[in-house]
Amino acid sequence: MLGHQKEAMIKMRPTTRGSKNKRHKPDNNGEVTSDILRKIHSSGIVTKDDINQLFMIWKPVCQGCRVNSKDNPNCFCALVPPLNGSRKSGLWQKMSDILLALGPDPSKDLRASPETPAGLTNLGATCYANSILQCLYMNKSFREGIFSVEPDLLQQNPVLDQLARLFAQLHNSIMAFIDSAPFIKTLELDNGVQQDSHEFLTLLLSLLEQNLNHSKISRARTVVQDLFRGSVSHVTRNIAQKLEKRLFPVDRSSILGFIVGRRFKPDPEKHKEDNFWDAYWLKPEYVLDLVPFPQEAKFGRFMKKCSKCGKDSEASSNMEDFYELELNIKGLKTLEESLDDYLNVEELHGDNQYYCESCGTRVDATRRIMLRSLPHVLNFQLKRCIFHSKTTMKKKITSVFCFPQVLEMGQRLSEPSQSKLMYDLSAVLIHKGSTVNSGHYVAHIKDDNTSQWWEFDDEQVSNLGPHPFGEGSSNSNSKSPENEPVSGVCTSAQMKSDVNSNHSNADLSQSSGLDSGTQKERYSSGDAYMLMYTLRIDRLAREKAHVSSGPCGIERDLEQQNEFFPLPSHLSKEIEESNKVFLEACKHYKLNKESEVEHISERRQEVRSVLSDAPVLSHEEPYFWISADWLRQWADSISPPLLDNTSIQCSHEKVSVSKVGSMKRLSTKAWTMLVSKYDGGPALSENDYCTECLIDGANSKASADGCRVQRAQMKVLAEAVLAGNPLDGTLYYVSKPWLQQWIRRKHTVSPCDADGGPTATIRCPHGGLLPEQAAGAKRVLVPESLWLYFYESATAANGDDSLGCSTFPEDSEPCFQCSEELTEVASFEDTLKAFKLKERKNHEKLALGKSTALNPQCRYYLLPSSWLSKWRSYINASGKQVSSAVKPEALDSVIDSLKCQKHLRLLERPLELTCKRGMIFQKLSSTDGLTLVTENDWKSFCEEWGGSREKCISAEIEYGRCSMNGSAGSFKEVPNTVEQLSANDDANDELESRQPIIKTCPESAQRCAKIALGRESCELVQKLNYTDEDICVCFVRGKEAPKSLLEASRNNSEPDRRTSKRSRKTAFGNSINLKVSGSMSIYQLKMMIWESFGVVKENQIIHKGSSIIDGESATLADMNIFPGDLLWVTDSEIHEYRDIADELSNQKSEAQQVEEGFRGTLLASNISSQVI
Repeated sequence: MLGHQKEAMIKMRPTTRGSKNKRHKPDNNGEVTSDILRKIHSSGIVTKDDINQLFMIWKPVCQGCRVNSKDNPNCFCALVPPLNGSRKSGLWQKMSDILLALGPDPSKDLRASPETPAGLTNLGATCYANSILQCLYMNKSFREGIFSVEPDLLQQNPVLDQLARLFAQLHNSIMAFIDSAPFIKTLELDNGVQQDSHEFLTLLLSLLEQNLNHSKISRARTVVQDLFRGSVSHVTRNIAQKLEKRLFPVDRSSILGFIVGRRFKPDPEKHKEDNFWDAYWLKPEYVLDLVPFPQEAKFGRFMKKCSKCGKDSEASSNMEDFYELELNIKGLKTLEESLDDYLNVEELHGDNQYYCESCGTRVDATRRIMLRSLPHVLNFQLKRCIFHSKTTMKKKITSVFCFPQVLEMGQRLSEPSQSKLMYDLSAVLIHKGSTVNSGHYVAHIKDDNTSQWWEFDDEQVSNLGPHPFGEGSSNSNSKSPENEPVSGVCTSAQMKSDVNSNHSNADLSQSSGLDSGTQKERYSSGDAYMLMYTLRIDRLAREKAHVSSGPCGIERDLEQQNEFFPLPSHLSKEIEESNKVFLEACKHYKLNKESEVEHISERRQEVRSVLSDAPVLSHEEPYFWISADWLRQWADSISPPLLDNTSIQCSHEKVSVSKVGSMKRLSTKAWTMLVSKYDGGPALSENDYCTECLIDGANSKASADGCRVQRAQMKVLAEAVLAGNPLDGTLYYVSKPWLQQWIRRKHTVSPCDADGGPTATIRCPHGGLLPEQAAGAKRVLVPESLWLYFYESATAANGDDSLGCSTFPEDSEPCFQCSEELTEVASFEDTLKAFKLKERKNHEKLALGKSTALNPQCRYYLLPSSWLSKWRSYINASGKQVSSAVKPEALDSVIDSLKCQKHLRLLERPLELTCKRGMIFQKLSSTDGLTLVTENDWKSFCEEWGGSREKCISAEIEYGRCSMNGSAGSFKEVPNTVEQLSANDDANDELESRQPIIKTCPESAQRCAKIALGRESCELVQKLNYTDEDICVCFVRGKEAPKSLLEASRNNSEPDRRTSKRSRKTAFGNSINLKVSGSMSIYQLKMMIWESFGVVKENQIIHKGSSIIDGESATLADMNIFPGDLLWVTDSEIHEYRDIADELSNQKSEAQQVEEGFRGTLLASNISSQVI
């Protein structure tokens, strides 16, 4: 037996690869089922074979189906995916997706190693603060100074307390990143607003310096001043007429040797000092430009003094503290060049002369900045933000800027240091982005303990190796400078190679100077925003106990510096406890993960095991019915519900044959496994089929067959009615359109809503039969049998609604009242048609809109062009347009509106006249001005449209050497021309000097006409004062627009016309309707076009007709753009494409009248006392 089943299963397998994934169509068992139900209806007996056929038990167990079949209760395919497959949800998701329900894995937030620094969370736009805080924390001296603050002061000062907590977490926490929200909230910063990192650092150090002044520990009290504060002075000196002796603090023979082109030692006896300098005296400018002395040697002690008083300005002795030096980089390539520019001498002469208070007069002078002392941590802020006065916008400078690994600053002090002050690069703050008001801050910081560079990008911290921009930023043969490097510049080749990159490779460049053999490692970047250098302390200084106060103003115990300062005890305990809690959370998550993985694996194994035992292999084997919906839910749920078979039960609590597509035939073994674990039920075995439902179904089938046969017969009869075949017996009226629709409709077994209302459209409002002449009242006569069928079906579908099923026998008379009304309407329409025909015949040319040649000897009459246009539309309307055509007003009221009520003179003027081929014509318009009509036309209009001949406005045509002066009947003689009528020059001159004009009666009232013109202007203003109206914008590919588009763009569209709101393609490009207002600027319109078509606003050329709309500040009303207008746009393709988000960001920033900065935060509370 089993062998035969295996052979049958092998035969059922697909034979080709192409048919494997095809979804087989279900077997057509409709006829077989109908035959069985008819047999049951006729015999009243249900056999076992009938059960096998109706419940499709005979179908074999299928395998390899792509989807689970509803037509086979023995199909269990596709309930689970293949062995290596997965699904988007449920039990068979990828294991990683299922584990997402447990939440994030906290172990992923652990630090990679103790040596890896921790990051800081970005709260929205706080990257500027995170980068500065990381720079401060990575400074060991500053970190230890914060840790040394006494606990009492931390409790009293929330800023110091939160900063100490943040540093302690960065120091000892096991988490990969720390939440910076408590410190940001303490400073009252808006985490959604991007701020300037340089300004944040300055204000933060100033605030910390003020708060740390209350500390009793000297190390903590002065940590900000000791590390970050330097001093400068602004020196202004008067220029003398002669240089002092002993100009330079260098060997004089070197100077003279340089001047004469060779080095030598002069004889001291032969070349006395005074004679020496008088003999080899050169211009000061020449000496300064040629002698290769350090900058401080040129400008520090080499100063001209006033020959009268020789005094400096009083402000020169004042010193100002700083936290960082702001350096210009525009047009400068290296840090050395920026420092030279910062310390450069500015000459004050001419109108900018300095007023010497001692001499009491204006004198030439020099002004400069002098470095008095340098801090331990020297910060350079690179001024990448520039302001354009023309555009009133800020722009970021993205040019490449070079800076060294080691910087010597001793010779740049106002009093040069005896020992060289070497500064090592310790941090680079980077601003990523092309605009000032957006972008992202990251920090590259060097760890002093490991000499490794790290990139701090908020939560992400990456190791960069021994170079600030990663391993690729240094040449393989570069060496860290052990000797004293001197100032150098990036090579031209390096600068050219860096133009297209944000960060450069390091460069070992030969520096020009006295020590040409030294080398120096250099870097360059197009995004570097701030540079931090830390003072290098040599071995000799480390051997000493203290460093005395020198030019840097540093006094520090080096032994104490190298000692480790432990965390405050309360913070150390808190972090230790936090680490324990976090480790416990990691352990708990790991246990839950293992448990969930084990549970999922067991569930999947259970589902596959049950489904492998689910098929019933023989017809004799006992089985149970189970709900297919529950089985699918069970096979795809991580936590399945209780077994529920109620959905496949009938009202007799048996298995219904109507539910055969919603249940599966399950083996006894599989059923036992499910019931034992998931309980529920009820159990429905092979004998629990419902005989009563089968008999009821058989009866319903028989009834449906009868209805189907009867409907087919009625359909044949209805088709005969429409074919015009003769009918016998009693006849009834039904709607002809309804009958035609009934025949075409796909019929159902039972009556539906469409069967109702066979006489609804032929029933009048009075309840009678609607006359056949009425619209939609077409009807046909049907036999009594067909009418009774219709009536029964309509009653069954619509219940007691008798209005749609009124009975109208053949002898029913139409409603008398409706017939009378239709007769009157028909008579009126005939009269109206005759009237319109007469109008078209009497005024043939006016009806067709043709121009009429005018004769100077004839009298004409003036009518408004708008009234004639309305009259023309009325008499020419036909078909559906008849009901929408508006009847023109009476002529008397129209003529009265053309005259001034006070003077009874003409307010408007007629249209202009033109000469064509020796004849005079008037320019026609459908909306504006007055049109000339003949005397016959005027008389007919008066009779037909209620006009009085006495109120007429007559006109005559005259010739003269004149030009219209703004009103009909008034002119002045000026030369004019007409078309050439003959070859005779004299005749041409005579004709060209004659211009036809219109002389009206009554004449034009110029003053009233101006008032009327003002009224028209007011109306125009009202038209332009619109909001939320549509205009159409077409994007034309190419430089020229089609003629059809130009003509459509010249004329205003109808404002009330309904238009599509979506973009559509046309023959010449895309078009879209935009919602605009009259007060909207052209700039805003260009932004909408940019968003719709992707054309940057600088490349947009907007046209209305043939004219170009220019100027972004003008409004749509200023450019006479009305609702419904058609504009067309071309792309000049001059400027490069850019993202509209950048423009919107700049627009949002420029919309703010005043930059708030840190106003309203705790950092601004100390703004009056901040250091520059």
